[in-house]
Amino acid sequence: MSLVAAITPATSPLPAQATSTLVQRTANPAPYGWEVLTVRAGDNLSDMAITHRTTVGVLLTVNRIHGSGSFLAVGQHLSVPRTKPAPRKAAPAAQTATYVVRSGDTLGGIAASYKVSLATLYSLNRISRTAYIQPGQRVNVPAPAASARAKAAAAAAVTTTIVTVRSGDTLSDLAVHHKVSVASLLKANNLSLRSILQIGQKLKVVTPKKATSSNTFAGRTYSATIVNAAAANRAYLTRHNAPSRTQIRAMIVATARRHGVDPNLALAISWQESGWNQRQVSVANAIGAMQVIPSSGLWASELAGHRLNLLNAQDNITAGVVILRSLTRSASTQNQAVAGYYQGLYSVQKSGMFADTKQYVASILLLKKQM
Repeated sequence: MSLVAAITPATSPLPAQATSTLVQRTANPAPYGWEVLTVRAGDNLSDMAITHRTTVGVLLTVNRIHGSGSFLAVGQHLSVPRTKPAPRKAAPAAQTATYVVRSGDTLGGIAASYKVSLATLYSLNRISRTAYIQPGQRVNVPAPAASARAKAAAAAAVTTTIVTVRSGDTLSDLAVHHKVSVASLLKANNLSLRSILQIGQKLKVVTPKKATSSNTFAGRTYSATIVNAAAANRAYLTRHNAPSRTQIRAMIVATARRHGVDPNLALAISWQESGWNQRQVSVANAIGAMQVIPSSGLWASELAGHRLNLLNAQDNITAGVVILRSLTRSASTQNQAVAGYYQGLYSVQKSGMFADTKQYVASILLLKKQM
């Protein structure tokens, strides 16, 4: 899941602007530093420039906005100069733990997960209410809550099902059917990638018990805002036509070749993420065939050079492919690039692969050989 902020469903990409703009620069446009604001309905760059004592040109340059900036998306994040020194925040409590932000996380979701208030997180991390977190970033959380959460996670119950191998079965098919990763099957049955299945062989399928909260997925709880946005996007895709899996596969191959990405790698990631299903939307609001969250979609739009609508199958595939292209160019190995798609490249490079990330990479590499 590539993967922080939730947006309401969009029906079409924003139009691009081709008008050139004269950018005004000042020696020190932000004497008190910068802060991040979220665009609301009715906001425009001219009013923002006046409010924050700067010029439209500076805002265009800092935020890498092309054209006049007439079209601002509601929910878009913009950097603006502070008008006064940032207030001093209380020092973090003596006993704190560190949480590494992952794709789909929000401060609200983290606060709910650790059963603390947002005000506590703001205070512990000396950040403002408009702060924007990114995958790989470290966030201070109260140590007692972190300890309790870790114990709860360790004691999480699982369900083990025994399945019998039939003629024609493969590990990949069984993993898809039982909604687990190939790596999970290998680990549960002490198998390797070279293992050959025998007809009649018994295999263990280990799956977590269903969460009691619809806001929880893969061990993480998401805010109501994200969950509601995901539900709205899911409903939108249900009401509209979507390409078949065969069509999605062909679109992925063509798009990957157009952007210089290994088609088999792109196919493997999309199959693992969604089963080549454009109507798939996760609790974390990861959308479509490539399971891209809205904040990553904005990044992908910059990489592609135009606004991408994740609810559109071709735009969704383009978003996933250009993100994969960027990861492949920035990572030191293919494994690290694949891990970056799931965990965030910054987090992988700083903290290494998490246990579930290693399973994800192993599954992708196996699927790639079968494409």
